[in-house]
Amino acid sequence: MRFNDGFWALKAGVKASYGLQVVGQNTEGDAYHLQVATIPIRHRGDTLKGPVLGVTIHSPTEGVIGVRIEHFKRTYAAPEIALFPDTQASPKSSISNDESKLTISSGDLTAEITSKPYTITFKTPKKTLANVGAKHQAVIDVPYKWTINSAANASCLTTDPSSNPIPPTPPETVRYINSEITISPGELFYGLGEQFGPLAKNGQSVSIWNSDGGTCSEQAYKCVPFYISNRGYGVFVNHPGEVEFEFGSEKISRVGFSVADSSLEYFIIHGVTPLQVLERYTQMTGRPALPPAWTFGLWLSTSFLTDYDEKTVSGFLQGMQDRKCHVRVFHFDCFWMKQYEWCSFTFDPDNFPDPKAYIAEIKAKYGVNVCVWINPYISQFSPIFKEAAEGGYLIKRKNGNPWQWDLWQPGLGIVDFTNPAAAKWYSDKLSHLLDLGVDCFKTDFGERIPHLDVKYHDGSDPLRMHNMYAVLYNDVVFSLLEKRFGKHEAVVFARSAAAGGQRFPVHWGGDCESTFEAMGEALRGCLSLTLSGFGFASHDIGGFEGHPPPEIYHRWVAFGLFSTHSRLHGSSSYRVPWIYGEDAAKTLAKFVEAKHRLMPYLYNYAIQAHKYGHPLQRAMFLEFLDDRTTHHLDRQYLLGPSLLAAPVFVDDKEETEYYLPKGRWTSFFDPSRSEDGPAWIKEKVALDDIPVWIRPGTVLLLGPAGVKKPDYELNKELEVRVFEVGETETIEVDVPTGKSTDIAGRVKVFRNGTDLKVLALGEGVTLSSVSVFLKGYVVSSAKGGDVEKGTVFVGKGVKEVTMTLARL
Repeated sequence: MRFNDGFWALKAGVKASYGLQVVGQNTEGDAYHLQVATIPIRHRGDTLKGPVLGVTIHSPTEGVIGVRIEHFKRTYAAPEIALFPDTQASPKSSISNDESKLTISSGDLTAEITSKPYTITFKTPKKTLANVGAKHQAVIDVPYKWTINSAANASCLTTDPSSNPIPPTPPETVRYINSEITISPGELFYGLGEQFGPLAKNGQSVSIWNSDGGTCSEQAYKCVPFYISNRGYGVFVNHPGEVEFEFGSEKISRVGFSVADSSLEYFIIHGVTPLQVLERYTQMTGRPALPPAWTFGLWLSTSFLTDYDEKTVSGFLQGMQDRKCHVRVFHFDCFWMKQYEWCSFTFDPDNFPDPKAYIAEIKAKYGVNVCVWINPYISQFSPIFKEAAEGGYLIKRKNGNPWQWDLWQPGLGIVDFTNPAAAKWYSDKLSHLLDLGVDCFKTDFGERIPHLDVKYHDGSDPLRMHNMYAVLYNDVVFSLLEKRFGKHEAVVFARSAAAGGQRFPVHWGGDCESTFEAMGEALRGCLSLTLSGFGFASHDIGGFEGHPPPEIYHRWVAFGLFSTHSRLHGSSSYRVPWIYGEDAAKTLAKFVEAKHRLMPYLYNYAIQAHKYGHPLQRAMFLEFLDDRTTHHLDRQYLLGPSLLAAPVFVDDKEETEYYLPKGRWTSFFDPSRSEDGPAWIKEKVALDDIPVWIRPGTVLLLGPAGVKKPDYELNKELEVRVFEVGETETIEVDVPTGKSTDIAGRVKVFRNGTDLKVLALGEGVTLSSVSVFLKGYVVSSAKGGDVEKGTVFVGKGVKEVTMTLARL
């Protein structure tokens, strides 16, 4: 929200009461409770005037300091963002008080508070991170006309009139709590959930309000009030409703954030590295569950508006199998149910007369798991609508009738997941599908959630529930799957989310066009999402809207298979590769095979995402913070810490350009090629290729060729590739089994000059070969295997390979 007319003046009719001086304080444990006056206090008579802010400064866990600003005490509780939902807080703080300032410290993070003027400075032993200066916190009254650009109010003006046939009379003014933090020169900001615009948010106004706007707009499906700075901290605004951010877009050297509420709480989260910031943020809001290994394979969809039945599905699966484009999950999109009946949770009998038998047939013949599309909306023509309405399972208007409108499905109602009986009813409908053989659900929608003239079963504030609805919805579905199949065996394919929604993976990027531009949007959305606590990300390979030309399909296939999760999906056209030419099928087969072989590496870092909140798909600066060039890169990324992928956004006749940080990098697909960074690489890339580079100092574990699926024994028959290991370096990597978080053992590599040793530690770890990629050296001899063209082929049962390196 923008309140100012320039820097010095406020907009007409806006009234601001700024926090000016601390006039009272007390401590409770290691927290300060301050009374902050909004007028100068010269004598006792002045204490009878103006708002007084109640400010609490506290530390919930190590390295985190919170600031809670209250105008009026809140009289409601629901909904709240769940804090520390699956890990314990680790508080470690202290406070001190001298004549000039109050201090609270937590780990390496310190907040210093001055009283007159009232300021807060956040610092570490090495530097000042950010300042809350004089007049940076305020209660602000705004004429309603100035608030119509807020997402909550704008959505009221543009929706179907049936959603709100008797709109309320708007108030004359809306009251906000606003806080501002300084922006240091050169400071950049990232995150805020899945945002499709420029990766660095500087200069942008961003509203945390989930919307169904596609990837080509400023709206987003997954809005999260958390951002991360390249100066070593993040900011989490602990508010479930609309939070409006101004990143130097109103006041050039300040980040402002505001809520139309009576209180505002935010946390400064420090980290020595950006990954530590994310670790602490996900400790607070929840870490991603670990998706089962089979989910990392190729997902094939029917697409949305296309015609399909049993014959079509079987034809697709057979065609993919014939072309070695091995499908691991088949997804039935919306029209598995009859038109106008979404959701009935019943297979259309005209196209699927015996769904249980058919699902069993394709599972047995093609080795697929099955996903079906659902959403939380119930059409009034659904055979279960009456049951939902009479049971009180739908969101209601204030007059007690179910809230309904006509967008998407006729007269639809929305399931009220704050009602435990409604959540159980919904779960029971899905349980029947699991009985038929369904393995997971695409949890679509959940963004167009009404907030006017509605009431929830538990009394939740509808404005605060609008974003959080997505978390409740996905929690219900994910919990059902976890209960049925076990921990680390549940997955959803979700479109909407909010803070805390990262606990229920996987999430995909919503509706994009079939263009190179939209492909770029999809990548920026993925990176913003994984900079916001989400460990995994996906997108519609080929684009959703439109029919991609072959060159875009080829490029998007490469990008999609080098994303954490890979799904072929479109709107009005199929995404099976032969539609785009048999060469497209060969390209797809190549990258599916590559991803299967990479599973020992990928699944190891998926476990790390689950344990620590470190995303599998990473913006470059997360690993290369000291290289300022990486801070602006949004057309390439790291998959785990060691694989650099640079999707190509042009055809094969035009050069692409990408950046390699410092060190000697080796091509994944052509290990004979290496490049020294830092360097910008300009080259033409064939349609069946994508630049993928291995970071120096990497021990990469590959599974055997030709396994045809991602869920195999990841600890068996490993091909070990050693890249640019240092002269006296030791590297160890964990070896997952592919089941749950189980680790079979480790592969350990020692180098001492021209001697290099590889050890397979753990009974379950077996090796097939070892290759060394080291500038100026080649393997000349080995004990434990036979050397052939620089590769050591390991003898059966051998757990130790000792090699001698010779200079070229």
